[in-house]
Amino acid sequence: MKAESKQLCKWIKEAKRIVFFGGAGVSTESDIPDFRSSDGLYQQNKYPYPAEIMLSHDFFMAHTQAFYDYYFHEMIYPHALPNAAHKALAYLEESGKLSAIITQNIDGLHQKAGSKKVLELHGSVHRNRCMHCHAFYTLEEVYAQRGQIPRCRHCSSIIKPEVVLYGEGLDQDVWEAAVREIAQADLLIVGGTSLVVYPAAGLLRYFKGKHLVLINRDETSADHLAQLVIHEPIGKVLGEVAERLKAEHE
Repeated sequence: MKAESKQLCKWIKEAKRIVFFGGAGVSTESDIPDFRSSDGLYQQNKYPYPAEIMLSHDFFMAHTQAFYDYYFHEMIYPHALPNAAHKALAYLEESGKLSAIITQNIDGLHQKAGSKKVLELHGSVHRNRCMHCHAFYTLEEVYAQRGQIPRCRHCSSIIKPEVVLYGEGLDQDVWEAAVREIAQADLLIVGGTSLVVYPAAGLLRYFKGKHLVLINRDETSADHLAQLVIHEPIGKVLGEVAERLKAEHE
């Protein structure tokens, strides 16, 4: 184990309240592409408009069929499984070390790994509602209607995913809960995020604790703020850390 990972293990053992804040890079090791890497969604040119347009509220309202064609092909990975990062975070929560996960991801893999306290800043593909009668639909129910616009079985109105599209605001209750968790943490681990998407990236300014750790494959604009920076795949790092902590606990 590298020195950086050993240091992270030490800080985790010393910490009283740990919060994890993550982005798309947490799920790339589950074969879900991110947005900004060389093979990410923003680099694709097989659609008539860029991802920021096709995943916007205005595009959803004006071109619902085209939105869903893109959404089902590029945003939904029904067979994706939690990777070592998701599992390690679930273990830290179960061990009483991790207070909360704050995620920009919409894939639900943290919950699938067993995490309970997950604050989803951008919503979830697993929650969908009729725009008229507000009936709830699972991802499986909506995905079964792929190839067409998903419609409510009660009133035939359009079903909309409870994900935050471009042009939409974040859920204020979720945002305020995330701010509280970060403000109360003594160890903040940030991973798998480029920290360029606002307002989410602005959460770091609420951290007043002892140690800020950044784990990301590439450099971020906040590297200089952290006491520890690890430029490696987050699943590899957190997986090794969790295994070491388990071994020491046994």
